[in-house]
Amino acid sequence: MATSYLATSALPYANGPIHMGHLVEYIQTDIWVRFKKMMGESALHMCADDAHGTPIMLSAKARGMTPEELIKDIHHQHESDLRAFGVDFDDYYTTHSEENKVLASDIYLKAKEKGAIYTKVIEQAYCNSCAMFLPDRFIKGTCPKCGEADQYGDNCERCSGSYATKDLVTPYCVSCKEAPITKESEHHFFAVSKYEETIKTWLDTIKVTDAIKNKLDEWFKDGLRDWDISRDAPYFGFEIPGEENKFFYVWLDAPVGYIATTQHYCEKNGLNVNDIWKDGDTEIHHFIGKDILYFHTLFWPAMLDVSGYKLPSKVNVHGFLTIGGKKMSKSRGTFITARTYLDHLSPEYLRYYYASKLTGGIDDIDFSFEDFVNKVNADIVNKVVNIGSRLGAILAKKCGGKLTSPNEEGVELLNSIRRDIKSADTAYDTLNTHEAMRVIISLAERVNKYVDEQEPWAKVKVSQDEAAAICTTGLNALLMLSVYLSPVLPQLTDGVFNFLNCENYSRADIETTIEDHPINPYVHLAQRVKLEDAQKIQN
Repeated sequence: MATSYLATSALPYANGPIHMGHLVEYIQTDIWVRFKKMMGESALHMCADDAHGTPIMLSAKARGMTPEELIKDIHHQHESDLRAFGVDFDDYYTTHSEENKVLASDIYLKAKEKGAIYTKVIEQAYCNSCAMFLPDRFIKGTCPKCGEADQYGDNCERCSGSYATKDLVTPYCVSCKEAPITKESEHHFFAVSKYEETIKTWLDTIKVTDAIKNKLDEWFKDGLRDWDISRDAPYFGFEIPGEENKFFYVWLDAPVGYIATTQHYCEKNGLNVNDIWKDGDTEIHHFIGKDILYFHTLFWPAMLDVSGYKLPSKVNVHGFLTIGGKKMSKSRGTFITARTYLDHLSPEYLRYYYASKLTGGIDDIDFSFEDFVNKVNADIVNKVVNIGSRLGAILAKKCGGKLTSPNEEGVELLNSIRRDIKSADTAYDTLNTHEAMRVIISLAERVNKYVDEQEPWAKVKVSQDEAAAICTTGLNALLMLSVYLSPVLPQLTDGVFNFLNCENYSRADIETTIEDHPINPYVHLAQRVKLEDAQKIQN
């Protein structure tokens, strides 16, 4: 039986808009899932809003809304923006669901049965001014490991270090800027340290990159810390079974949302979630940013193992997005939301730009306006779309609007493309879409070179048959390139398939030349981008 795949993107927090940094991950996951489907394999893409925590509770209060009202509004915005970028989720759900509540409670109770849960009194940061314990995201200070200022209370964005909130240097409350005091409270802990060997064995099987392995080795060398999974009221989340005024920390129920969303999908489609998450041959692939590596490679596998779920087959980690070499910043006008981008530019262009940069590693990606404009115009417009616009017009206007048969040079060209384009398969599969795009664009250059040498615009004056043969070759090549570009540019390639009257064309068809076949009139597929237009997305 063929392997099937379940891909998950990290859950966006339901307290603000999707921005260009988020989109790196969702587009990367979507491209991989579309590639799997292009190869004829079964693949699902699951995601949900991460809808719990103190920040959501306080944000809702500030807006005069209930948390439920806020997360409902944000959910609609998130899903709308992500789908506008062509991210084709099979299910986009929320962690604030009955399925997630039942599953999170069940995992907790199973862990408790096996002695993996214990309680102890701890000292916590407490803000007298706000009259509440401060969650990790509501306390900032200087990282105790690398000295970076303005880092959150649980991990550092610069060095990816994880630490206890009490270890922050010069901490302060994010809401009121006051220095917190310490106050005692009894908390529930998950004994992650008991699962160190299980986690190490699993990490060996999923073959993480050297950069990730080095980071994990640091954590193992320091010794795994047991995990505080509870938060005190007031808190927006799921109450811990059998407790009063104690809630699951958002990071406990958030990853359980992967399973809950799958269950939601399965119930709608007559499937059994356990066939994916407990039994069967489905491979589970997580896509995450390097800032949440700790949760997905240490806490999460321990939770799954203790509760009888299978562990993920792969954790794919990407870097951050910078704009002009710097972190996104509202003050510099480079904190760019998905909606702002959509108001000015084609979402397909950003999909291509990210694909051309992603290598499967954790290096940060830099968005440069000049580079973005140059790459879109040079690759998509001048090299890919140019094939269709040049040859489609000649075939439609002067050669009867019908593909015929390629000439001898055309047969050689098409065979070379069939041979060389398959090297993009491995590149796509390993998330090295930079290499996949390099392969495809180099083949587009080869096609354009063939057209330039064959000069169909000149030959048509002498022989329509010769000109039609050249156009047939070039447009068949465009079909093959479009199949391989479809994971990245689904809208544009759908336009190509419609133009060439080949809506059902797939990877299985690239071994066959389309001949004696009428095409539709050429419709404009893409337009050039001007630098001044691209810069309008800056707030």
